[in-house]
Amino acid sequence: MNSDLLISNLTNPTLLFFLLGIIAARVKSDLEIPSGSAKFISLYLLFSIGFKGGQELAHSNINMEIAYAMLFGLLIASIIPFYVFFIAKRKFTISDSGAIAASYGSVSAVTFVAASNFLESRQLHFDGHMVAVMALMESPAIMVGVIMMMLYDKESKKSANLKHIIKHSITNGSVMMILGSLIIGFVADAKQAEGIKPFTTDIFKGFLAIFLMEMGLQSGNKLNSFLKYGWSATLLAIGIPLLNGCTVAYLSRFVTSTTGDQFMFAVLAASASYIAVPAAMRLAAPKADEGLYLPMALVITFPLNITIGMPLYYSILQL
Repeated sequence: MNSDLLISNLTNPTLLFFLLGIIAARVKSDLEIPSGSAKFISLYLLFSIGFKGGQELAHSNINMEIAYAMLFGLLIASIIPFYVFFIAKRKFTISDSGAIAASYGSVSAVTFVAASNFLESRQLHFDGHMVAVMALMESPAIMVGVIMMMLYDKESKKSANLKHIIKHSITNGSVMMILGSLIIGFVADAKQAEGIKPFTTDIFKGFLAIFLMEMGLQSGNKLNSFLKYGWSATLLAIGIPLLNGCTVAYLSRFVTSTTGDQFMFAVLAASASYIAVPAAMRLAAPKADEGLYLPMALVITFPLNITIGMPLYYSILQL
């Protein structure tokens, strides 16, 4: 791995603000982002990346490569939770294993946003349809996780309404926002869209830095509840994303020739959901410990991807 690339990523202001959040939480600082403001920033980031993706898609030709990319994304989101469930089941309960599987099969929109920032700093682009691929990958993993729980746990089978879970995963606010923004960006008049370009582009990195600081605060606060699970959960939260990211970084070349798209596929495969999945698991698996699967995704996997993971996946693509 290129050491300059790693150092550049580690000194990225957005990552440093994430670390500031963790430090503030651990030293019991009263630093906080009001929940309403954090939600607004989250929606803004999803809106911005979705709208820009729609604009990109409007200027690209709809072809078989886009169809293959969609299918590849759905395949990744279905296979990953299937194998993760059986690995997790060796150490954790059925409910916890299903929640972990859904988390690592689904995707993190914030990691996707950070990845787009990574590519932009290297003057690389990714195609607009990758935003649609990301949105499509949210739901299948949740469905697979719930199905696996229903197959192996009778109590989960009784309590989980698969139809309701599927509807909830599709109508989840983050999914609706990014898909809606993508569609609006696609159909919007190009000249009219220029009017909001400063809002979607110029202030994007500043909002991302503040949001990652909020993620750091959350991570620091959830660390204690996670530590009781020992090394098993930590090793799983490190090994699974690196395996997924490296594997897909290699396989993505058979789907697209665009380096930016290949990188985004690797990052999506390596990321873990800590927004959509916890909301769905509260309905599907109330017995699953949120103090396990949420810190795995947020405290371990998320910073792993933005520090070591992204430079690693990018280096694989350069070989």
